Amino acid sequence: MANNWTAIIPFLLVIPIAIYTKQVLPGLIVGLLVGSFLVAPHPIAGLQAMITYLVQALIDENNIKIILFLYVFSGMIGMIKFTGGINGFVNKASERISTKRDALLLTYISTIGTFSAPTFRFVTIAPIMKALLKKVNMSSKELAFVIETTATPVIVLIPVATAFVGYMVSVIQVATESSGITADPYRLFIQSIPFNFFAIVIVILGVYLSFFHKKKANNHDRNQEKGTIQACSQATGPMPSRPLNLFIPIILVISSTIFLTWWDGHSQGYSFLEAFINADVLEAMVVGLMLTFLITTGLYLFQRFNLGDLISHFVEGGNALMNVIVLLSIVWGLSSVTSDLGFSEFVTSYTNWIPESFVAPLLFIFGALIAYFIGSAWGTWGILMPLGISLAASANAPLPIIIGTVFASGSFGAFASPLSDDTNTLANILGLTIMDYATYKLRPALIAATITTVLYFIVGQFFY
Repeated sequence: MANNWTAIIPFLLVIPIAIYTKQVLPGLIVGLLVGSFLVAPHPIAGLQAMITYLVQALIDENNIKIILFLYVFSGMIGMIKFTGGINGFVNKASERISTKRDALLLTYISTIGTFSAPTFRFVTIAPIMKALLKKVNMSSKELAFVIETTATPVIVLIPVATAFVGYMVSVIQVATESSGITADPYRLFIQSIPFNFFAIVIVILGVYLSFFHKKKANNHDRNQEKGTIQACSQATGPMPSRPLNLFIPIILVISSTIFLTWWDGHSQGYSFLEAFINADVLEAMVVGLMLTFLITTGLYLFQRFNLGDLISHFVEGGNALMNVIVLLSIVWGLSSVTSDLGFSEFVTSYTNWIPESFVAPLLFIFGALIAYFIGSAWGTWGILMPLGISLAASANAPLPIIIGTVFASGSFGAFASPLSDDTNTLANILGLTIMDYATYKLRPALIAATITTVLYFIVGQFFY
């Protein structure tokens, strides 16, 4: 089915339906259903194909690990709330944090210990900072924006100990080998980091909007903030105040994840730095979380909390993210069906017209559009990296610039798309409507994308 224009039909349906309904799920379901019938154009076979894509998405090893991580961590947050961990932290933080600026500084500082993966940062920091909203004049959307600008955009710039490094290096390796280029993929990744302009620009823009830009909240934001404050008050009011019940699990999960990441690489015979590069970070995250969960449960039982209550709050907390898990499952299925329809072959078959000096800026725009429609940084990198490397070779363009451009386009999609894991997970944790939040952050994302395009154009004039 390669080069078949019907491969873009599912994506052409997803976004308009999501915008019209202000819900992502209906658009995703329609896109998956239509894509399945395009693969198997028969009433029964089409439905069977849809089920097959969903099942395949759910039995994928990495996807299962992501689902397990999301559910267990969210469940553990429910236990932390019940045992007074978040309430205790809010009480302690209230003694020092009294302004929006203080809360923003804490959010930025927290990046230091939660940079291993966006999901890890969201489920760790978002519930804690959400509970502090009642103390500061900040809306849930503003909080989500700050957390997200310090998630994927920061993580893609870190060369060690993240869930992204291994995959980013691997797509470079596959693309260079397929183009017959002999190069060290990790060295190319390091060299490409300064050219991931979107990630750099959106982080800088996030800092500017957080600390230097004055904006009055509209009535909708005030009403939403009022509801959030009431919810937080109800959640934390009757609970005990034990900040250690938050600090101990968080310290354990972060330290164990970092240690297990190193240990996984070390056990494969790599040196200290290479151990972090070649480790299975997702595996380390899940194992570290399970270890933390067991120790934390023992700690709470030692404090004489009722086991039945702990289980109840664990299940309640885990179930709070079931809608995210459903969304991710459909997104994964949609990605598979469009891949079978030949989406990547279709979009890469119409790029021979790009002038050499415009390779980087046009590649970024092209990749950003793809990333926005598929909502996946990893998917965009997998689609575009072979194309980018081939274009670089034919145009005699520096590989680090083109590789940085590909990573930048995927970073845009992960940040801006209403279909991205980041948008859906964070919006659900903070109780935001997905399309409203996606619309809220689209303007700064487009500003950053415009600046990025100009920077690539300037770079192209100097390096070609």
